[in-house]
Amino acid sequence: MPFDPQFQALYDQRAAQGGRPLYSMTLEEARAADLAAIQADAGEPEPVAEVLDTTVPGPDGPLPIRVYRPAAEGPLPVLVYFFGGGWTLGSIETSDAICRSLANAAGCLTIAVGYRLAPEHKFPAAVDDCYAGVLWAAEHVGRYGGDTSRIAVAGDSAGGNLAAAVTLRNRDADGPALVAQLLVYPNTDYLADTDSRRENTDPLLFNDKSVHWYWDNYLATAEDGVHPLASPLRAADHSGLPPALVITAEYDPLRDEGEQYAERLRESGVAVESVRYPGVTHGFFTMAGALDASRRALARAAGHLRTVFATDTTGA
Repeated sequence: MPFDPQFQALYDQRAAQGGRPLYSMTLEEARAADLAAIQADAGEPEPVAEVLDTTVPGPDGPLPIRVYRPAAEGPLPVLVYFFGGGWTLGSIETSDAICRSLANAAGCLTIAVGYRLAPEHKFPAAVDDCYAGVLWAAEHVGRYGGDTSRIAVAGDSAGGNLAAAVTLRNRDADGPALVAQLLVYPNTDYLADTDSRRENTDPLLFNDKSVHWYWDNYLATAEDGVHPLASPLRAADHSGLPPALVITAEYDPLRDEGEQYAERLRESGVAVESVRYPGVTHGFFTMAGALDASRRALARAAGHLRTVFATDTTGA
């Protein structure tokens, strides 16, 4: 189908302004432009009852985290969120609006983890940091009113990749029980050879060249790309992972590999919901200030989380 009319207006505006691909910028320029674009389309951040910025121990020094507490009675279920940005861009600020919305709509204590970025810190630094954030949450969120028996992980784009990787690592390490994973247009396969990768080449949008740029920044070697914690689709075993909601977008080079991952989970006996949003592109989940589709996706994600948090579910 054609672009969603609201997205078409955003596209036309960017075309008129002569927008440059992030991969054509310096790293500093790309990081600033990415955050500015996300904040411009996110809308007014929702108020929550409390926001706390602090640090927690990480594998290579303190990790910044931000804790969002909604106006709800505890103990609250917990969502650990990993921002997007191709492992290269982004920060806790990138996912601020999403975390506020999910905290309120799902009634959960939400924790954003500020993991190390590439190319300064190559794979598996981001996975190590995100997993450290989950382990910290499992041990310490009680002091913030969180329920350590109801922890889920989530992320968009590279954050979705990291959430999937964390569930695999956590299962294999016999880590704390996770009740759900929310994966929003995740990267799942470094070697993906899919229709959606070939079809989405528009330089004004996140495209196949973008995907290669991010992978090149993230990986030290091509061999690292086939590691299951880099490419979760390539894991030998997907059984015993937490129930999942996988959200994809029609015009996204990562669409097919995200949907393939959902199918792989389903084949492995994992409870999965998979939903594709038509007429929109990669990144739409962060555009709640501009797109009804984004608001619908956030509501769907929050509803899924409410359901799994209310269910006596055990994960890996």
